[in-house]
Amino acid sequence: MGLSYLGIFHTIIGIVAIIAAVVSLIRNAKIDLSRLSGKIYFYGTLVASLTALGLSSVKGVNPGHILALLIVILISVAYFLYLKKPGRRRSRFVENFFLSLSFFLSLLPTVNETFTRIPVGHPLATGPQDPLIAKTLLLLLVLFIVGSILQFRKQQRMNKLS
Repeated sequence: MGLSYLGIFHTIIGIVAIIAAVVSLIRNAKIDLSRLSGKIYFYGTLVASLTALGLSSVKGVNPGHILALLIVILISVAYFLYLKKPGRRRSRFVENFFLSLSFFLSLLPTVNETFTRIPVGHPLATGPQDPLIAKTLLLLLVLFIVGSILQFRKQQRMNKLS
């Protein structure tokens, strides 16, 4: 596969963060920063995004670096809202959306890298333009939109109860 030590570390941390997000989404219907799975997602994503800045097959800043910085901004704002605005019910909408968006954005390079590397020797896709990658990303986009709508509705119900 040809991964550097930084690449291996980045991959392991990223996988842990993605698993934590999935666990949190299944258990809580959102990435809940008050729970262990949400905290693992936050810190794992922060480390994975920052280590992504040291990974590149081309010299200089590339779209992957910009995406990593955007994810850091999204999770940082969500964490700020979680810590500083606990009574602000409207803040929960933004917090939930930013965490879900960061998760979706994290999956973009994950799908590409996974499909173009695995299985070793006979990867599922030939490159970022492969139709399998495009179809998978489209499916993830639809799931993100549907999930965001469901989260919004659930948050509305929770806000009415409190």
